[in-house]
Amino acid sequence: MKSLTARQQQLLQFLRDYSAREGFPPTIAEIGRALALRSPHGVREQLQALARKGAIELIPNAARGIRILQQEVADADALPIVGRVAAGQPILAQPHVVGHCRIEPALFRGRPDYLLEVRGMSMRDAGILDGDLLAVRRTPEARSGQIVVARLHDEVTVKTLRLEGGAVWLEPANPEFAPLRVDPERSEFCIEGVMVGLIRHRVDQP
Repeated sequence: MKSLTARQQQLLQFLRDYSAREGFPPTIAEIGRALALRSPHGVREQLQALARKGAIELIPNAARGIRILQQEVADADALPIVGRVAAGQPILAQPHVVGHCRIEPALFRGRPDYLLEVRGMSMRDAGILDGDLLAVRRTPEARSGQIVVARLHDEVTVKTLRLEGGAVWLEPANPEFAPLRVDPERSEFCIEGVMVGLIRHRVDQP
């Protein structure tokens, strides 16, 4: 099987998980809802890309016409892809891991521990867009100016960390969003990791 993009890995993992759980593959509509793909055409393009790379077979004129051709087991070199994180739960809890992706570590400034799917456009002007995959190194500490994954009151967010005297700020890179001032002594706040790289995620290009 040819190498897959991060998005294709995510889709293939969903197909595997769904088929293992339900005993049959998902429909186009179910794939679209699960992976936030807005149009059936976009889902079909992603499935056709997997078929061209030998990961699946598409069966014509069947509502669930998907057959997985090769089962790959994620190994120690495969990074987990983390989707939406539920409040109060660890980032790498199993329900949050939507797939795995093998990526050359040399692509990044440091070795990442996981890929986090970005939600929203608060970091737009830093080149981090909705749906991108943020390569994250797990650490409880960060320097001022670093882009971090932070947990604030059970919400996980991606922001630039600013330390000014005793004040802690989480700054967006979009004027439509306000900076967040954090009092670590009074707020439930912690650093989950720092950004070491980014993978641009374009749904419309399989």
